[in-house]
Amino acid sequence: MLLVHADLQGRRRAAGPASAPRVVEVIHTERPRDLHRDARRRRGPFRQITEFASASGIGQKAGVALAATGLVLTVTVPATSPVMATDEAGIAPVAASAVTPQPAISAEAGAQIDFSRSAVVTQADPDGKLKQLLSAQSAGAVSRAASAGSLGAPLASMSTASPFGYRVSPITGGSGDFHRGQDYVAQCGTSVLAAATGTVTFVGWHQFGGGNRVVIDHGNGLETTYNHLSSFNVSEGQTVSRGDVVALSGTTGASTGCHLHFEVQVNGEVVDPTGWL
Repeated sequence: MLLVHADLQGRRRAAGPASAPRVVEVIHTERPRDLHRDARRRRGPFRQITEFASASGIGQKAGVALAATGLVLTVTVPATSPVMATDEAGIAPVAASAVTPQPAISAEAGAQIDFSRSAVVTQADPDGKLKQLLSAQSAGAVSRAASAGSLGAPLASMSTASPFGYRVSPITGGSGDFHRGQDYVAQCGTSVLAAATGTVTFVGWHQFGGGNRVVIDHGNGLETTYNHLSSFNVSEGQTVSRGDVVALSGTTGASTGCHLHFEVQVNGEVVDPTGWL
């Protein structure tokens, strides 16, 4: 069938068969799925805040407190670098750290800066240990366990020739002789060392058999003596430090050969030197 249309001016024009209706094509574009979105929605804001607090280092209890107060979007935590948090819907990142500005520090040119610290006494600081032992008490009140190791060796090489206490006298051969110190093997001319820091109070001849003798006062009733010496390296009144050479060993006085007789005196009374060495 032929259709005839008339325009406004009366002309006629032919038209072909009616065209088929256009089919609208609908394109469905699927958005990328957020794998964690459903999990976040199920957790809820309260749990999100507590988990964030735990991950950022402020602790779970602090996170519970933050969530309870309704501080969901902004959380202030101590941090050295910015920490990012998400809002309730997990969309926009929000800065979560507040860095406290530090005051400016300046000093005049050439200023002396002193970092004071408390004295630390360890086994590697025997002078400090001895000073601490004697600072608040007499040497007589110091226990043997506490005094052990507080005095240094009077010789570089220590080998006992005769111990402290009762013995057979090497001079008379009689028994019951009380030996007032400790004898150590030392060739004549061997360096004799100060056992600790102190003041030299005697340099000279000991009339009771010690021969050439040096006495050092270490304070609070503690003294050390060095006997049978061949020569002196110090004088009375001189301050010496641990390890200083105070004399050379010999065989003067009541001696049968070259050696060092070393004594430790506490409040004027001799004690076993091994309790201090």
